[in-house]
Amino acid sequence: MTSIFTKKQPKKIAQQKLAIRNSIWPDLDENKLWRRLKSDGWLSVPRAFPLLLRILDMLAPKGKPVSQTYLDLWCRTYDDSFVIVSKPREMAYYAGFSGERAQHTWANRIQILEELGFIDVKSGVHGRINYILILNPYQVINKHYAAGHVKADAYNALRERAIEIGAMDLNADIEETKNSVKAKMGSKVKKG
Repeated sequence: MTSIFTKKQPKKIAQQKLAIRNSIWPDLDENKLWRRLKSDGWLSVPRAFPLLLRILDMLAPKGKPVSQTYLDLWCRTYDDSFVIVSKPREMAYYAGFSGERAQHTWANRIQILEELGFIDVKSGVHGRINYILILNPYQVINKHYAAGHVKADAYNALRERAIEIGAMDLNADIEETKNSVKAKMGSKVKKG
């Protein structure tokens, strides 16, 4: 039997969960489970991903959710935070867009993600959107929270989840981030 434990997963917690699962499903045929260690086609996803996606949609303009587009980008990486866009029509479809304007709508969502700071886009042989770099979403959300764009309840839920899972990315000095945002906003006001 293949071990379900990974190096990063605390063995005691994993053993406890396995004991509970086995007590609830004592006759479980493990071949019916979809297991990362037994099949290909998997990638790393942060445990706080559902909250990250929800906050992405909260930050996006009303009626223009970006979470499906972001999820598809994430699923195209190999833990390198880099996507080469060679099939934009396919990517549009995977992100939930179909019909004549699918590719245009997808490109609009990519632009929103770029404007929000979650990705960086570079042009190439396939057009304006050829290369995409996915930036650390925790750091981007910290900046949006410091600027007052993320509601406290959503940010606090993400903070709580980050603590639960041991994600330290969100623990950036929020006061420093707030001061940096205020300084930038102040310099824009003085110039204008």
